[in-house]
Amino acid sequence: MKRILIIDDEVNVALLLSKFLTRNGFDVSTASSGTGGMEALKNGEYQLVLCDFRLEDTDGREMLRNIKIQYPKTGVIIITGYSDIKMAVELIKMGAYDYITKPLYPDEILNTINKALETHHALVEVDEEPQAAIVPEKAKTNTVKKTVFAAEFVTGTSRASKELARQIELVAPTNYSVIILGESGTGKESVAKSIHLNSPRHNQPFIAMDCGSLTKELAASEFFGHEKGSFTGALYTKIGHFEMANGGTLFLDEVGNLSYEIQAALLRTVQERKVKRIGSTKEIDLDVRIIIATNENLQEGIQKGRFREDLYHRFNEFSIYMPPLRERGHDIILLAEHFLKIANQELGRSVESFSQEVVDCFMNYRWQGNIRELKNVIRRAALLAEGNEITLKALPLEMSTYKLSYEAPNHYTQQQPAAKPYEAPEVKETRHDLKNAALEAEYETIIRVLREVNFNKTKAAEILNIDRKTLYNKMKAINLK
Repeated sequence: MKRILIIDDEVNVALLLSKFLTRNGFDVSTASSGTGGMEALKNGEYQLVLCDFRLEDTDGREMLRNIKIQYPKTGVIIITGYSDIKMAVELIKMGAYDYITKPLYPDEILNTINKALETHHALVEVDEEPQAAIVPEKAKTNTVKKTVFAAEFVTGTSRASKELARQIELVAPTNYSVIILGESGTGKESVAKSIHLNSPRHNQPFIAMDCGSLTKELAASEFFGHEKGSFTGALYTKIGHFEMANGGTLFLDEVGNLSYEIQAALLRTVQERKVKRIGSTKEIDLDVRIIIATNENLQEGIQKGRFREDLYHRFNEFSIYMPPLRERGHDIILLAEHFLKIANQELGRSVESFSQEVVDCFMNYRWQGNIRELKNVIRRAALLAEGNEITLKALPLEMSTYKLSYEAPNHYTQQQPAAKPYEAPEVKETRHDLKNAALEAEYETIIRVLREVNFNKTKAAEILNIDRKTLYNKMKAINLK
């Protein structure tokens, strides 16, 4: 459970906020002064601090400075009034994750906290935890001041990984805009963080923005911000992502999903390096490095009129291709071992290794979901593992049966009489819809496993990771006797 410390001298505000966050699954403590807050941090480990900017005995600037010096891994969000917004932006540049304005709105608070905790979980200091990432020797040179890799991204020994690390090292010290290309789940945001943290901007904000979740109406406000009362629903002044990232790096994920109108506004901001909040006449100078990521073919989008060619060329000063997991060879096992360590810490378990069958399965599986899929598979397997080794039983059904499809385990067929040829019932109709495709895949899987174990239903159920009753029900459903 994530631990949060609220520091606010308005007791009622702290109490209401504490109750709200507790209902949403957080472990919350409160302090009514800066001194009390530092004492609480001394006596317990917190992932995040929500600190009011104006306290009786100190202010947000001093609290942020002290927390960053003494507890550098703890994230800080500033709670501020309207008049303190300019100072809140300055605090973000000093290392605060974000700010929340009063009056407090539940959805805004929860969204900001969840994003801050995701960032806290993702960033790992290699200097303090060298086992968290496997870094090629070249990346350890003195020219790189700080080498930090996100928890879901591990560089390894494969040719693709070494080339990726070389490109990161090459482009990081520059101010080039970068396009990161690759399939979903390959760790594009982790590479963007690595570029930022190995650049001269590493002490400045890294602001990530998911363009795929933005509606046309919200996009302008999220990018550029707005003044209070500038449109219906603008209940408070909002700082846009460009302004929050000023001096640092702005990461735009799935930029191909932006509407054509927003692309035009984005182009103007990128060209002029100035931003103006909605409802304001004041232009703000920008010094922002932009990194974008996409799993779409932007060149094809240009040809079809979905993406502006001039914006593409503004972004494309340097491009990095993210290899899919299936092309990273033995790095798959390095990643699996890394995620197993994390899962053991989360679950309080001591699973030590993978069986040889699991290793073979991992190396031959297609990994359509890439690193994200691998991480979820390991977390699930660590929870289901019996003993200190992960076996095929702990893997999802589609993976354990995938193993059988390319190499039949000998111990299932040893000392068994030759299986009587089985003629599967003819499938009369094939419809190209997802539901029908899933049923057909399940049918083929059950038939294949039954053949493999000479129609021993106990063994088949064990391989399929279901109980005998479920197997009988599924056989009955497909008229298999």
